[in-house]
Amino acid sequence: MTIHVLYEDNHIIAVNKSSSDIVQGDKTGDMPLSEEVKLYLKKKYNKPGDVFLGVVHRLDRPVSGVVVFAKTSKALSRLNELFKTRQVEKVYWAIVKNMPEDTEGRLEHFLLKNEKQNKSYAYDKMVPKAKKAVLSYRLVGQSETYFLLEVRLETGRHHQIRCQLAKIGCPIKGDLKYGFPRSNPDGGISLHAGYVAFFHPVSRELIRIEAPVPQEDKLWKAMEKFIISS
Repeated sequence: MTIHVLYEDNHIIAVNKSSSDIVQGDKTGDMPLSEEVKLYLKKKYNKPGDVFLGVVHRLDRPVSGVVVFAKTSKALSRLNELFKTRQVEKVYWAIVKNMPEDTEGRLEHFLLKNEKQNKSYAYDKMVPKAKKAVLSYRLVGQSETYFLLEVRLETGRHHQIRCQLAKIGCPIKGDLKYGFPRSNPDGGISLHAGYVAFFHPVSRELIRIEAPVPQEDKLWKAMEKFIISS
């Protein structure tokens, strides 16, 4: 695995995750991205022993894009607080088959996670054990057969973007779990974490970390011009 580093300083490292990577270890036993980044740091700085790396947030396995890790315990605790208190701007790009009824909007649903299915269900009204999920979206481009949405998260729920877009009739390309009819060749889905912006946990400077879309995917390449112009 080749690590695509987007940003690095003494306290933070951010990488561009591919749609096949898992951020943290799971029951599959596959090498997680966090361990790959540790190996990268160990080799780069010739460090003996274990390398500290804190997982701050996650992306679903079939999703690509920017993932931020903490290189120090101080950065980890402060980044955790930033994400927990929603002080991180998170923007995603989603390719969908159907054009949404409104070209932009704010979606509010109540998401209930089914643990056995590893799937969330969206409801218009509160149901027991559901959690409120909020995002905003806008249509920014289209090809002959697909539409590109910019999505901004206000909450961070299980499969939130995938579930809420499917709820309005716009399942993400390749996302079989949420109603798209065909898988993508690489097994991923066409959802990309485009950038994050936050005040640095130590220096307090505003930083914005952008992740280029998957360059080997022809559709993403075709949609890239809309992302640049938006």
